[in-house]
Amino acid sequence: MENRRYATDLSDDEWRCIGAHLPEPTGRGRPRLYGLRAILDAVFYVPKSGCPWRLLPKDFPPWKSVYDWFRRWRIDGTWERLNAELRGRLRCRLGRDLDPSAAIVDSQSARTTGVGGTERGFDPAKQVEGRKRHLLVDTEGLVLKAKIHSARVPDEDGIRLLMGQVHDDRPRRLSHLWVEAGYQGRGRRWAEEVLGLSVEVVRKPKKPLPEEVAKRWAQQWAKEGKQRTGRG
Repeated sequence: MENRRYATDLSDDEWRCIGAHLPEPTGRGRPRLYGLRAILDAVFYVPKSGCPWRLLPKDFPPWKSVYDWFRRWRIDGTWERLNAELRGRLRCRLGRDLDPSAAIVDSQSARTTGVGGTERGFDPAKQVEGRKRHLLVDTEGLVLKAKIHSARVPDEDGIRLLMGQVHDDRPRRLSHLWVEAGYQGRGRRWAEEVLGLSVEVVRKPKKPLPEEVAKRWAQQWAKEGKQRTGRG
């Protein structure tokens, strides 16, 4: 029976969809003290709320147990398998082929705490001290691969860290990439020559001149004024 304490808790339908793809008990070691549904509820609560692991509410399993399962599934690939399964279901529901033929690469630098070692650095382009998350997504925005690395790594090199993971297991139909201008040069050449992909650099449209913006605003205001007065 569904009893959701938090907005991030799994519904019964969501649990039935996900639970079937979690690792089965091995029969060795100590029996499980906490159900995997409660563990997942706690894991999903952390990123949504911004709560540190140690400050998980008491109605969740102990934070050490939750983090242990999270770390174990990260190492054995459970999270990636779940993502692939759910992505495949969504693509099929949208009438798309299971494997995409085109994808988008993008990155975002995020500030982090002062602790981080080699995985933390300064991104001169974004003026951000922290880490950079690199994503490979399909045209629906569904994640194919993700890679976290130091923000000091430029996009031209970051694409190798991201796409190097999918050189052997990338979607079989993937043949085209859209990237931003930061990937042109050696990043684009590597994707074309090593991965055999066609790469298209998408450039941001030029910003209109202030005079053009003012003219557009004046036209829009005039149009709205006519509509309010019933003229035009």
